[in-house]
Amino acid sequence: MQKIKSWITSLGYENYEIEAMGGDASFRRYYRVKVGDESYVLMDSSADKESIYPFIDISVRLLKAQVEVPRIITQNLTDGFLLLTDLGTRHLADVLSPMSVELLYMKGIDQLLKIQEADTTNLQSYDREFLMFEMTLMQDWYLFQHLNQRLTSKEQQILNNSLDLICSEVLSQPQEIFVHRDFHSQNIMMETGRKLVIIDYQDARRGALTYDLVSMLKDVYVRFDPKQMERLALEFKKLKGVDVSDEQFIRWFDFTGLQRHIKILGIFARLNIRDNKPRYLKDIPLTLQYIQEVCQKYPELQPLGELLNRRGL
Repeated sequence: MQKIKSWITSLGYENYEIEAMGGDASFRRYYRVKVGDESYVLMDSSADKESIYPFIDISVRLLKAQVEVPRIITQNLTDGFLLLTDLGTRHLADVLSPMSVELLYMKGIDQLLKIQEADTTNLQSYDREFLMFEMTLMQDWYLFQHLNQRLTSKEQQILNNSLDLICSEVLSQPQEIFVHRDFHSQNIMMETGRKLVIIDYQDARRGALTYDLVSMLKDVYVRFDPKQMERLALEFKKLKGVDVSDEQFIRWFDFTGLQRHIKILGIFARLNIRDNKPRYLKDIPLTLQYIQEVCQKYPELQPLGELLNRRGL
């Protein structure tokens, strides 16, 4: 904290107040710095200084695409500090309701269309290897360590075949698109005037058309009417000008959501076990519900659904 205070003082700020803010699932820490009537957010990446460079890079790409993101006031690359505009305390999750969800998600879709126009040069690809790696987190951390379960050889083959099928479906849709990777209601801020501002985008990759769309509409922190979410997904398809049938698009949407939710099970378990962040465990039931709904919808995924049922998932 002394390094942070020394840096703030070196910027010419006096008589300031600093308070810790709630963190995210990373090793970064955040502080609100108040100077008179002005307020800023200090991002402390000192535990992982290299992560500051992708944040700056992606911020510039998104700003060029006219996406609303925090502005960087000043930076300290040596110590891993950034001073950012203060977006307040209201996340999209705080204001969503059955009455407002359609309007607010359409605003989110408008931002997503801009995000997908951002420059993807030299971004890492969401290829088969990475998609599979993400899904193996479920078995390694959720099944093995959180539930202390082991699969039989037959169950392992079912799981492997299912993950391979999911991968193929995700990769069958348009690729090489800018993917935020965590485009959900807790990473979208509500500024004054009901403007949406996007945060936590430093891990962006090039990937599948529907990845960010399903992150928002099948959010593991909030849930709304699935049929309404499908209608919004098809509205995105129309605005994007995707030339496939509605059935095909929803299949992409469902399978991409399944890949993401399988990954999230592993991440939530890992956050609890490795990082001592148990607060994410409460979101596992909704994540499992999304998984089972897709497994029940498509016959080729029913073996996976039955496996998960047998294992009490």
